[in-house]
Amino acid sequence: MKRSISRRLAAMFAVVALFVFALVGTGLFLVLRAQLEHHLRESLDTRAEIARLIVMHASTPDKWIMAKEKLADITPRDRSTLFAVSSADPRFSYGSPPAGGIGERMPDGYMRFRPTGRAYDMLMTEVAIPAHNERPPLRLLVGVDCSPNVRTLRVFGFALAALTALGTITVLLLSYSVAKIGLEPLTRLTRDASGVSPNNRSQRLNALSLPYELEDLAKSFNGALERLDRSYARLESFNADVAHELRTPVTILIGQTEVALTRDRSIDELRHTLQSNLEEFERVRAIINDMLFLARADQGERATGLVEVSLAAEVTRTLEFLEIPLDEAQVRAVATGDARAFVNTSLFGRALTNLVMNAIQHCAPGATISVAITRDRDRIQIAVANPGEPIAPQMLDHLFDRFYRAESSRTNSRENHGLGLAIVKAVAEMHRGTVSATSASGINTFAFSVARFEADHRTMGPPPGSAVPAAAGRGARDVALDERRRRSVS
Repeated sequence: MKRSISRRLAAMFAVVALFVFALVGTGLFLVLRAQLEHHLRESLDTRAEIARLIVMHASTPDKWIMAKEKLADITPRDRSTLFAVSSADPRFSYGSPPAGGIGERMPDGYMRFRPTGRAYDMLMTEVAIPAHNERPPLRLLVGVDCSPNVRTLRVFGFALAALTALGTITVLLLSYSVAKIGLEPLTRLTRDASGVSPNNRSQRLNALSLPYELEDLAKSFNGALERLDRSYARLESFNADVAHELRTPVTILIGQTEVALTRDRSIDELRHTLQSNLEEFERVRAIINDMLFLARADQGERATGLVEVSLAAEVTRTLEFLEIPLDEAQVRAVATGDARAFVNTSLFGRALTNLVMNAIQHCAPGATISVAITRDRDRIQIAVANPGEPIAPQMLDHLFDRFYRAESSRTNSRENHGLGLAIVKAVAEMHRGTVSATSASGINTFAFSVARFEADHRTMGPPPGSAVPAAAGRGARDVALDERRRRSVS
């Protein structure tokens, strides 16, 4: 059975109210009992003083007779007050102490006495009267009945218990109503949240009309909806782009195969067709591998197998692997600067290869590509710059998005499936770095950075020399080999 917040709050308020009522009732009960006890002692002292004065004036047997009459007159008929005088001379005595036992002796000469046959105790005190004239020393015993106090306390206790129970029930009912009214904003929040659906992703919770206790919750929920909406839109675009990119090579494969099957072909023609199909298969494989790599990067995977290297040496090694594409494009690459950092050399080479290949494809023959290594606070930046056509400012922020091309008509646009710069961004993020793109004065610069790990970060990931995960994708060597293979086929 599901718990109700309103009922839980009402029950908690009722428990608190019961505790407070019980605490206050107990205090009142103790105060009343103390006051009744005090008044009872005052009454007993007053009666004992009256009896003492009567007895003190009776110094002869004749006067004692009058004293006994006075004691009889002040004794109530219900015997709620008792007087007893004892002495060695029988002539000077009155009444007799009640039969029973002493229950408790208290300070100042008081004692509680339980008479035989009575349901309640009596509060008693004893007064010693010295001898005078013919009267010997006397012992005056005065007692008052405690039953009125006991009955009063009992009635008061029952009344307190009843009022406490009634008050607790009242608080329970009122608290439930108040809790439901107080939780109405939460109910409204629930109704708004239930209206969010894939077909209505733009709906958000109205945080302005909520109490400040729920305002932060609504803002956090709206923030989560914003992130989910962006992820959903990105996923839709991603799926559409993947379908679009895969459709082209698949369509080419189907068309070439259908043409080859229309009539008998020679061995050379079939070989040419298979070679063309192989290029398309390579393109499909590259897209799939890149997508798998980006999917892992999206899950927050960090670079492993970090080793401390000279970035200038890595740049030089990558440029050597790309010697053939550089020569065929009639451009040259120049590297400047150096720094040491902990990187995954395969991932680093792949990101740098993508940037250099991007520069080769978008610069004219005879141009020079600059690869600069600079330090920027806690990061090291690797920037690849090449002369080329200016890029519109509104496009710079999207160049590292998946399947994005600044211009579909640009050179070699068909040969690139739009994931190269997205992979650069993923590699940078896996090394806790960033990416950037600028276009000014006829120079286009694409850069990525890696974190400058200190010595205590050497333990990150597998030890140096360990295998790189398959998701790392193809490095510079693979790109160069693919380029050689493509050239030999053509």
